[in-house]
Amino acid sequence: MSDDKRQEDDTREEGSEHEDRWTQGPELTPEQAREARRPKREKPEPSAESAEALRERRHLAQQEMLDRWINGVLVEQRRSRRWKLFFRFLFAALILAALAATFYSLFGDPTREPERQHLGVVTVRGVIDSESPASAERIIEGLNRAWEAANAAAVVLHIDSPGGSPVQSQRVYNEILRLREEGDKPIIAVIEDVGASGAYYMAAAADEIIAAPASLVGSIGVIFASFGFEEAIDRLGIERRVYVSGENKGFLDPFSEVAPEEREFWQTVMDTTHRQFIEAVRLGRGERLVEDEQLFTGLIWSGEQALELGLIDGISSLDALSRDLFGDVRLHDYTPQLDPFERLSRQFGRVAAEWVGVPSSRSPVRYQLP
Repeated sequence: MSDDKRQEDDTREEGSEHEDRWTQGPELTPEQAREARRPKREKPEPSAESAEALRERRHLAQQEMLDRWINGVLVEQRRSRRWKLFFRFLFAALILAALAATFYSLFGDPTREPERQHLGVVTVRGVIDSESPASAERIIEGLNRAWEAANAAAVVLHIDSPGGSPVQSQRVYNEILRLREEGDKPIIAVIEDVGASGAYYMAAAADEIIAAPASLVGSIGVIFASFGFEEAIDRLGIERRVYVSGENKGFLDPFSEVAPEEREFWQTVMDTTHRQFIEAVRLGRGERLVEDEQLFTGLIWSGEQALELGLIDGISSLDALSRDLFGDVRLHDYTPQLDPFERLSRQFGRVAAEWVGVPSSRSPVRYQLP
């Protein structure tokens, strides 16, 4: 083969390689092609000085992170300390307030008699019960304070109650009758929203009863409420175990069926208590009562209806009564102050007894709205 032909073949192979290099492989953008044609520069190895600087930067970053963590811990500790101090000051303030109230009730004179004539008020608010603020002991003490006050022109029983315990109501009723027999100072019952059942029992002993036109008055009756769970425990497979000494000792058990003779006996107890209520109202109100067959059925009336039935003597209010007597409002509350510790302990004892299932000592029979 001649030299010219061999040179032509070499040129053709070089052209083929050159063509393959530019036609084969992925397509490149102009920017990528220019970048590929540029000579590659080798990265210089880091010098000893730059490595030392890198280690210093890492050390500073770690130190900064540690400082931030320490600052966060300190902030949280200060916040926790502030809350602890706050709750300690709050607890101390509550203790001081309770002690101040106790000392004031023991050594102060909250019932100091005003120098001019006024109405001596005794408050009956809420359910009447031996463990409630409307207990006979507290009401009777207030009545005697107001009665003995020389400048109290009248004793006012300020009532807002749905009733309650028959025994507590009877005690207050008898005390009012006793005071009426001892002197000529009038005792007036003023009914606010509700004066029903045991609350009206008390009011019936007063010389006069007044109420608002929309007050609820009456409900002269007796109530006992319970439930029967005997079928429920049978369905749940629960066995009721009651051990009694006495044939009828457990006849009010809500998990036992009430026999006809037990129901009849219990109705006699209710009727007897109701009779006592009726006799007390008739004695206190006398001829002012209107003969009406619905009067003692447990119905409750408005103040206007009660006036027509003779259950009250007038439509008025406590402030209006004071203005009628003195020309302005002159009231002084003789109701004994509640001891905060005693009230708290009683409430705690009641809740604890209900929690463990200890039955209450209060009478199940009530002069009270259902």
